[in-house]
Amino acid sequence: MTPTIRILWEDWADTALALPSYETHGAAGADIRANLPPEIRDEGFTLQPMERRIAPTGFRMEFPHGFEVQIRPRSGLALKHGISLPNTPGTIDSDYRGPLGVLLVNFGADPYTIHHGDRIAQMIVAPVVQAVFEVAGELGDTARGDGGFGSTGRG
Repeated sequence: MTPTIRILWEDWADTALALPSYETHGAAGADIRANLPPEIRDEGFTLQPMERRIAPTGFRMEFPHGFEVQIRPRSGLALKHGISLPNTPGTIDSDYRGPLGVLLVNFGADPYTIHHGDRIAQMIVAPVVQAVFEVAGELGDTARGDGGFGSTGRG
């Protein structure tokens, strides 16, 4: 089943900007654009090194139960400028109806300005399975056992 993502523009949003979109036929992620409030559209906003800030997208969305939307960094921004998401991937649950903001961080050495309309992240739509949790008296054995961090190889 292909889910439909319903978009509701915020009252202040620039509705001339593109909706999230897949830039190539094989793209897994749809690019999301910064949709800045009118008072900062001309100049944008600057992220200083190690600064975090939420970039608005100007919309809210609705999608079916049984799916999530993951927000991930754009690889080009990360490689060229150090712009990433500190909580990657960010998860949006199917029952959330608030505004979509993208939490950005500048891991780069130089300030970076986010401009109105810039592609700032990508969204992945994925199915979700909810588990049942129960208390057990014991757990089954495996070859790994209780080997934790770094136990399966180098590093």
